[in-house]
Amino acid sequence: MKKKALTLLQYAIFFGLGFALIYWQYTHLSEQDIAELKVAIGQVSDRSWLFIPILIIGFFSHFFRALRWRLMLEPLNLRPALFNITAAVFIGYLTNLLLPRMGEVAKCTVLAKYENEPADKIIGTIVAERAFDLICLMLIAALTFAVQADIMTEYLQTLIGGMEGKNLPLKIGVAFIALAAFIGLLVIVYKKNKDGKVGHFIKGLAEGVGSIMAMKKRVQFIVYTILVWGCYLSLIYIGFLALPATEHLGIGAALSILVFGSLGMIVTPGGLGAYPQAIQLVLNMLYGVKSAFGLAFGWISWLAQTLIMVIFGVIAFIFLPIYNRPKNEQ
Repeated sequence: MKKKALTLLQYAIFFGLGFALIYWQYTHLSEQDIAELKVAIGQVSDRSWLFIPILIIGFFSHFFRALRWRLMLEPLNLRPALFNITAAVFIGYLTNLLLPRMGEVAKCTVLAKYENEPADKIIGTIVAERAFDLICLMLIAALTFAVQADIMTEYLQTLIGGMEGKNLPLKIGVAFIALAAFIGLLVIVYKKNKDGKVGHFIKGLAEGVGSIMAMKKRVQFIVYTILVWGCYLSLIYIGFLALPATEHLGIGAALSILVFGSLGMIVTPGGLGAYPQAIQLVLNMLYGVKSAFGLAFGWISWLAQTLIMVIFGVIAFIFLPIYNRPKNEQ
């Protein structure tokens, strides 16, 4: 009962933060901002055909992610059907919109169910995948700073306010110590529960994380990774064309949106409220786009990504049992 209450409290906090940000945005809009938002919505409706390539690229961004995940499962002797693993990815993203932080569990559970495989090893690959994506995001952030060093530095100084640089090494050191302590705790728990459920679970996690090191198709893994992030970047660049206020922006701006938008997606469920706010700040402070048009682009971009997850997530949810019916009957 206590665990359920804590879970509900967690969901309430995540969604509450998202709706609080939306309310804050609405209350800070002037009459001119509202008028400009209406203009932006009208301009987007005139270019609604752009949603077709966005929908296609959005699908392939998740499809390439499924192909990459499939490679990570091969060293564990897990070879799921392509449809099943793709559907599991979409269902995971759909779940994240409703239940924060539960999408990864959902897609592992779905794949384990329809492939009749152990879930603990699959979860381990998810941990490895997320760690690798974090590294990719850091590399993209470094590339963004290199390409647009002047404006990115100015923006970060504004964003973090008066934070003193001397505190940064200390915070990094604390983060590494916390990570080392967590790993040490896992080792201790595993040694005391080798033959128990907890021990088997930790062992499965370790095997999943080690799957990247044992992967034979590393080049193919890197190619899929580049394709995944390339699709994300393309979605933003094509989205710029939907508004006259942003159509002049190039790849550099798209990189900035990708970095800061990814951070916004982490804050609230599916980036609700946080993603459009982050995009508005970046477009306004870095590239001089009016706040109302920046907010409009943020919401349009968020809505397009959400629709992609909902459309393909629902399709996967419907057709997954149908696709696996012959195997289940057998």
